Amino acid sequence: MTKTLTGLFDDYDDAQNAVRNLEAAGVPNDDISIVANNANGRHPAASEAGEDAGVGAGIGAAVGGVGGLLAGLGLLAIPGLGPVVAAGWLVSALAGAVGGAVIGGAAGGLVGALTHAGVPEQDAHVYAEGVRRGGTLVTAKVPDDLVSPAQGILNGDRSVDVTARGSAYREQGWAGFDSEAPEYSADEVAAEQARYRSL
Repeated sequence: MTKTLTGLFDDYDDAQNAVRNLEAAGVPNDDISIVANNANGRHPAASEAGEDAGVGAGIGAAVGGVGGLLAGLGLLAIPGLGPVVAAGWLVSALAGAVGGAVIGGAAGGLVGALTHAGVPEQDAHVYAEGVRRGGTLVTAKVPDDLVSPAQGILNGDRSVDVTARGSAYREQGWAGFDSEAPEYSADEVAAEQARYRSL
C-alpha cells in the first residue's frame, strides 16, 4: 500500500532539497510531484518552454542543470494560482482538472487533484492557497516502509506547518482556496514570503 504525503515550503530551494532527499530515501521520482508558484518568473527556462502553452494547456520542456524529477519541470497556468512550474504524477491530474474535468468531490484544479490523491480537503485548500501565495508543494506517493522517513523529510524544520498556516490565513479573513480569486503578482508573492520569513 501507499500513502500520499505532502509538504509545503515557502522557499523553492527547500522544496528542491526535499525532493532530492525523498529520492535518496528510496521514493521513486515517478511517485513525487512538485508544484511551485512562478509569478516572479524565477524559473525562466520552464517559462520559456511553456510560453505558448496558454492557460491550463501545456507542460514545457525540461529545465537543465538538475537531475531526476526536477529536470522535468514545466509550465502550467492554473486558474486562481496563475503561472506555476510543475513536474510529476500530480501534473496529469492538474492538467485534466484545468482542462475542465472535476476530480473527486472537491473543486477541480489543485484542491481536487490533492483530495483525489487522499489529502484531506481542509489541508488541500491550505496547500493550494500556499502555492497561490508563492509557495512550493511537494507531494509523494510513498510505500508503507518509507512513510516514516518521508514524513520526516516533508515535515522537517524548513516546511510549513499546515495547521498553523491555515489558522494564519483564516485570521486574515481567508475562508478557503478560491480559483476565482485574483492571482498574486510578483510583488505580492515577495511580500507574502517576507511576512512568513519574519515569523
